[in-house]
Amino acid sequence: MSSQFNAWLSSDGPVALSIREPLEPALGEKAVFFPPTFAAPEGSDEKPDYVIDETSAGRVCLVDTVGSQANRLEPMFKRADLAGLVPRVTIKISNSRSVDLLDAGHRAADAVVRFSDLGKALEQAFLDYRDQGRAERLARIAPTSLVFGAWDSRAEATGAKIPRVVESTVRAYEVQRLTRGAQYFAALEKEELEETGLDSVAQKALSQEGLSDSPAGRGPGGIVANRIQREALLNLVALRALGAGDEEASKKLQRYVLGLALIAFLAPAELYLRQGCLLVASPSKPASKQIVWRDGQRESLDIDEGQALAFAKESAKAFDVGPDVQAVFDPRLVKAKVESKSKKKAKAATPEG
Repeated sequence: MSSQFNAWLSSDGPVALSIREPLEPALGEKAVFFPPTFAAPEGSDEKPDYVIDETSAGRVCLVDTVGSQANRLEPMFKRADLAGLVPRVTIKISNSRSVDLLDAGHRAADAVVRFSDLGKALEQAFLDYRDQGRAERLARIAPTSLVFGAWDSRAEATGAKIPRVVESTVRAYEVQRLTRGAQYFAALEKEELEETGLDSVAQKALSQEGLSDSPAGRGPGGIVANRIQREALLNLVALRALGAGDEEASKKLQRYVLGLALIAFLAPAELYLRQGCLLVASPSKPASKQIVWRDGQRESLDIDEGQALAFAKESAKAFDVGPDVQAVFDPRLVKAKVESKSKKKAKAATPEG
């Protein structure tokens, strides 16, 4: 099995592994479920709505984004059976609260890490990647940032953009949009409002406190889909681009990241996506798992979670996983950055001479 993984890391190896997993609502096939609503473009007066695109094959609805899927998968590396595969990095926010890096939405580029005493080390790790293509330093601190991607995009940051090795989305196909409305009836009746003297209070104020009848109007009411599918890709080209100096060190790094990526790629999907959107695997349509070659040829991918875990542990041992880290968030760094930006802005706005 190890020889198969080595072949995947060869320059003439396959370009990707893919999974297409048919899903359906927990209520059953073609039942109503609720995808996410997204905010309207800035400056628009439109209300939040579903993302549904018209295609030649019918309407396609985005059910879970690449970023959302990554943030659902990443915390799995806190599980006891995966202990030791990645360093445990925690950032102390206060005496009562700490944040695990595996829970930080932007991973190594998250603000809670940048403004901690770990920030300088991660800045250098991003510079190594940006300027030399070397990912070893980042792998010692935040290896899941190499699996799920990270972008150090804030002003005056390094700008380093690490592509995702594992990406996953959920989409619904041939969808029909539904609408819904609601009416809230307050517990106090009109006569009781008069008896208590609350009838003198403005209706809007009463409504805000739940003491006045309030219609919600019509809004998104879910969708019905002919087909729902989770689509996952493990990008072997992006993985093979990760370097660590010499060839031997690079191969150890790549095997380590591949082990982590395989665990995330093959893990059962988290399918309780939000209220009203609980999905399950289709009992009648099995998932399709394939190895994809650069000429478009595809072959069946025959590997299970147990094999992936064994390889991941072997590769982690060879790579020598970085140490656990306890960092501390420093609000003074935030204030200093804000003040620095304010001074630069003020200087730029001051006329010369």
